[in-house]
Formats: sequence, structure tokens, C-alpha cells
Amino acid sequence: GRPIPIVHRVIKVHERPETGYVEVLTKGDNNLEDDRLLYADGQLWLQKHHIMGRAVGFLPYVGWVTIIMTEKPIIK
Repeated sequence: GRPIPIVHRVIKVHERPETGYVEVLTKGDNNLEDDRLLYADGQLWLQKHHIMGRAVGFLPYVGWVTIIMTEKPIIK
């Protein structure tokens, strides 16, 4: 199967105005540090092709539904 997508907040945007090239740095809300340890070795930023979508809004604890359904397949 496909890995579970992770929704993390963009905390920094690195933009090159002359080219329009944009890179982002992300962080999970419950993590103390940014996500660079989760990126590929030597990768410091995410590029557009790494981003699957955009979440807009805020629904506390909804992420737990995905976690429970993944860990307890009987609930699926």
C-alpha cells in the first residue's frame, strides 16, 4: 500500500524572485524541531514536487482518526 501522508505546517519559505523557484521547510506541530531529519540525506528544503496537497482549516484531533484506522485495521 501507499504510505500515509503526513500533514505538517510550512514554517519557512525560501524564494528566489529572479527564477520564481520556491522551497519550503516544514515542522510537525508536536515536534520540537523542524522536519529536516525526516528529509532525504543532505536535503534541507522541500521542493514543489514533494508536496501532495494543501490543508486549509483547523480541526483538532481529527488526525487521530487516520492513526487509529491505520493501527486498528478492524475499524476500517
